[in-house]
Amino acid sequence: MADLTPNERSALAQISELKDPEKLRALIVNARRLKSHAVEAAAFERLCFVQPEATPGTVEHDVWQSIHALEQMLLDERGKTVRLSRTRQKIARHGEAKTAADLSLKPQPADGFHMLVERNHANLAFEAVVLKHPKTFTKDVLAAAESRLSLANIDPQPFIDQGRGTN
Repeated sequence: MADLTPNERSALAQISELKDPEKLRALIVNARRLKSHAVEAAAFERLCFVQPEATPGTVEHDVWQSIHALEQMLLDERGKTVRLSRTRQKIARHGEAKTAADLSLKPQPADGFHMLVERNHANLAFEAVVLKHPKTFTKDVLAAAESRLSLANIDPQPFIDQGRGTN
């Protein structure tokens, strides 16, 4: 943090208190324009955290955090709103945990998994969500999630540790 400007430090201090998605999006745009990767990353992380309406620390919150993050990434890249309609519909029908479990158990990873891994956000993939909430999922779902991450050269241990409360 020693190489941050005073403006960057000030922005970083404010980000943790912001709850307005539009203000966070504006910060992201300004950080990109000013080439402040630290501010951009912090604002993006906070944006993903504040958007879900579910209680932080729950499976529901983590699933929606993943969806909002991926939709925001795609909006930034494509310049237009992209909604993960099929995933949203499945959640509406079956709930967040069942959706995360089903996608983790599929023989092939979902497109969202690849997109998040390619963008260095494997921590937001449903497989990571599954491992962070071991009491919610069966052993076969946990094993599938761990295997999927390992096959993608993502170390699952930090997510497993988070699920055990050892982080």
